[in-house]
Amino acid sequence: MRLIPRTKKARLALATLALLASGLVVYLVLVPFVRYSQYEPEEGDIVFQSLPRVALVRTIQGATHSPYSHCGVVAREDGEWIVIESLGKVKKTGLFRWVLQGRGGRFAVYRLKEPYRQHIPRFLAELRAFLGTPYDRKFGMDDETLYCSELVYKAYRNATGEELGSAVRLGDLDWQPYEETIRDYEGGPAPLDRLIITPRHLSEADQLDKALSAGL
Repeated sequence: MRLIPRTKKARLALATLALLASGLVVYLVLVPFVRYSQYEPEEGDIVFQSLPRVALVRTIQGATHSPYSHCGVVAREDGEWIVIESLGKVKKTGLFRWVLQGRGGRFAVYRLKEPYRQHIPRFLAELRAFLGTPYDRKFGMDDETLYCSELVYKAYRNATGEELGSAVRLGDLDWQPYEETIRDYEGGPAPLDRLIITPRHLSEADQLDKALSAGL
């Protein structure tokens, strides 16, 4: 079996394909790893990322004028760093795997300010209490289903009795360009009076400082 093509044209095509494959590996793995290596995790860190571009992600980022479409909380478990997140359901994801799922491995880290760090053990316990809860496609505020920033917001509120960031009305966001997507997920008209806590408004909480921007 001949591994090297006979013709110059075929060899050039193979070399081009190899270069493209190498570039893809660099983009999908090496660049995220370099960004990940910049990060020194601490329990209770809230991490934000941009997920791959689909209609819902474009809606979240566009309506909030923010690069953040997803978030979770860092914890340590069995000697490994994980992220507790709501994606499909509330679950635990290895930290590097979590970085890889974002566009280009870009992410940002927000850390609780010193006066609030005493709440971290209880905060993590409340997050774990929600494990297995299904994802909320309609972005309501009940506890039967949870979207990503709602998970973080409610776990912190349950742990401390305090709000983390401010819930906003859907109608106060730039929702009009994304009405079709909103109607599709809602199964009807856009619920403009619905209160939601977006990744952007979570990141603006007074209790948080931005600790790292890894490409985001």
